[in-house]
This record gives sequence, structure tokens and C-alpha cells, in this order.
Amino acid sequence: MAARDFFHSVMRIGPVQIGTHRDRHGRTKHAAVCGNDNCGWSADYSNQSAAQLAARTHRCRTH
Repeated sequence: MAARDFFHSVMRIGPVQIGTHRDRHGRTKHAAVCGNDNCGWSADYSNQSAAQLAARTHRCRTH
């Protein structure tokens, strides 16, 4: 069975979006994802403050 991944509580910090979702074990995770074309950066964190810090300090390497 394919995993269903639903994002909730999406917020934007610059080009990065932060959303919460549940992993395949049912734990809440916070994902930070860059929305710039050709960047492809994303990361999962166990708490929202870590995701926000990553979003504020992320620099795209596409320039």
C-alpha cells in the first residue's frame, strides 16, 4: 500500500515552505521544502523550531 502524505499547517518563510505531516510510523514531522526552481532542497525535522531555523538559514545553490 502506498503511503499517503498529507501536509498541514503550511507556512512560508521566503522561498521555503514548512508543513507538518505524519511519517509512516504515525509520528508528526515538520518538513522544510524550498520552492525555487532547480533547488530541490528539503529536510524533515522532529520539531517546528528546527524546521523554522533551517528555513531562515537556507541558501539556494541555483544562482
